[in-house]
Amino acid sequence: MTSGASTTASGTASEPSVLLTVLVDFGVPIGLYYGLTAAGVDDVLALTAGAAVPAAATLVRFVRTRRVDVLGVFVTVMLVLSIVVSLTSGSARLLLVRDGWLTGVAGLGFLVSLRGRRPLAFGFSRRLLERRSRGGRDWDELWDVEPRFRRIWRVTTMIWGIGLIVDSGVRALMAYTLPVHVVPALNGVQYGVFTLLMLVIVNIYHARAGLWALLSPDAVPEQREPREPREHDHR
Repeated sequence: MTSGASTTASGTASEPSVLLTVLVDFGVPIGLYYGLTAAGVDDVLALTAGAAVPAAATLVRFVRTRRVDVLGVFVTVMLVLSIVVSLTSGSARLLLVRDGWLTGVAGLGFLVSLRGRRPLAFGFSRRLLERRSRGGRDWDELWDVEPRFRRIWRVTTMIWGIGLIVDSGVRALMAYTLPVHVVPALNGVQYGVFTLLMLVIVNIYHARAGLWALLSPDAVPEQREPREPREHDHR
């Protein structure tokens, strides 16, 4: 009882931090860009100021937790590189295409993880779905004994990888073809639309592939086909 209450409390406590992270990493840079340009600041400088916010937030999180956030470090490095290149070239579009680079590299990361022990979608989804299916079967055990469970997460990882690469292409196209002043807002909207669309696609696939049945505590483990006896077995 105490364990369940503490889990619920920690889950509830983490929700504001997630919302704050989304606001700082996405909402503040967009608002700052439009606020600065409305005040007459150049596009490159306004975009640079907006890009510095997530980098500063990553540094603050490191100071508070003393833990290295690999994704945050990657994003910060990409931000710094895009800022340096943009300030050197004077091109605002190089800063605008940054989001496309980020989602593109993330997509490649998902696809490359298919070669590893466990694909990225498995690890990212586990915390959320384990709470949803509390009382169900252990994920490590499922991974070891259920081929269908492993296949579901490999396909899910492929779906996310391809989706992120397509998203990257759309962002790059917008960055180089649309008016500069329009792109930051569209980039922000695209994050929401893309995430919602991908969640719908992935959840439809999970339902059809039988993930929820596998996670149920009443699920029956897959039966492996009996091995046919060979001649030397009778000798």
